[in-house]
Amino acid sequence: MKKPIATAAALTVMAALSGCAQFPLPAPQEEAPEKLTVSPVSFAGLKGWRTGRQAEVLTALVRSCERLARQPASRSLGANGIAGTMADWRQVCTAAEALPGDNDETARQFFEKRFNAYQVEGEGLFTGYYEASLRGALRPGGPYRTPLYKRPDDLVMVDLGKFDPDWKGKRTAGTVVNGRLKPFSDREAIRKGALLGKGLELVWVDDPVDAFFLQVQGSGRVVLAEGGVLRVGYDGHNGHRYTSIGKKMIEQGHLEREKVSLQSIRGWLAAHPDQVDPILDLNRSFIFFRSLKGDGPVGSQGVPLVPGRSLAVDRRFIPMGVPVWLETTDPLDPERPLRRLMVAQDTGGAIKGPVRGDVFFGAGPLAEQRAGHMKQTGRYTLLLPKTVVPPPTLLTTAAR
Repeated sequence: MKKPIATAAALTVMAALSGCAQFPLPAPQEEAPEKLTVSPVSFAGLKGWRTGRQAEVLTALVRSCERLARQPASRSLGANGIAGTMADWRQVCTAAEALPGDNDETARQFFEKRFNAYQVEGEGLFTGYYEASLRGALRPGGPYRTPLYKRPDDLVMVDLGKFDPDWKGKRTAGTVVNGRLKPFSDREAIRKGALLGKGLELVWVDDPVDAFFLQVQGSGRVVLAEGGVLRVGYDGHNGHRYTSIGKKMIEQGHLEREKVSLQSIRGWLAAHPDQVDPILDLNRSFIFFRSLKGDGPVGSQGVPLVPGRSLAVDRRFIPMGVPVWLETTDPLDPERPLRRLMVAQDTGGAIKGPVRGDVFFGAGPLAEQRAGHMKQTGRYTLLLPKTVVPPPTLLTTAAR
């Protein structure tokens, strides 16, 4: 979506660059080492592989393949060329496009024949996100008083990695004043009218809390009072660092850490309407949107996401378009395994580290519930074409 939406390697300046969620709030944990290490593993060694519904991932894989096909054949895929070059993917992508989308055994045989599996060392945190649904109108009036803004013309997005290799994967934004890049207006200033009169209103919605969480997710759909649905997606941020309001609410004694979720935050804000603006303003980051056409939401790889099959990752470690076998547990039933083949198609500001992921659950109340409660420990395995061998610096000698 750009949840969408949101995770090229993104900054912590926002919750989601293609929309990845920060809820529920994870417990404090040691920072993951900034190194990806993999070891070969057999498909037979992947728990749940034989019973997985592998055909369901083909739509996501083909969409990624269409994107990869536009790149030069010699271009490397991923940091350190971990996924080879685009040429390594041409043959497997052509074969994937010819597969039926309803035969799990055929799909399973395809992956076993065309790919090798590499277990990523270590465990990490897996959260979830969804496509938000809001009520709105194309003109203000009645309950529709909270605008979603288009990207301002004077907003300058900066890829800091182009200035210094030590800043690779970091981005910021601002506005140019007298030849100097200055901070853009923060959330409170925008709420109080910093953008009024500039014609930037894309649509008006009926709930500022819904608008806030849409920014966290990065994309969503607005059911219009005039009729129809407007799908919106991430189109930039104001450059201010993202602050988790859940964390702040814990610090202020409003919520208990063990009980923080998207739903509990919504509940507290609904019970304390006079505190909505002060709490939301604690997150100075602000997201701008554009209207989307066709299927969606769109992830940071530039392809429509597939519910339950698209995964947001830290692209400093995991390349876009690579199939990933995920092993974790169900957010609504932690005793139940959640094992499935997914495709890395998105990124997010909160998605940091070699073992870290955000599962896209789709749209609707159940998707929101599952995403809002997802904070599971898990691990994943990369599937790479058999013509690809990960660099020795990333590959352990221990086969499993």
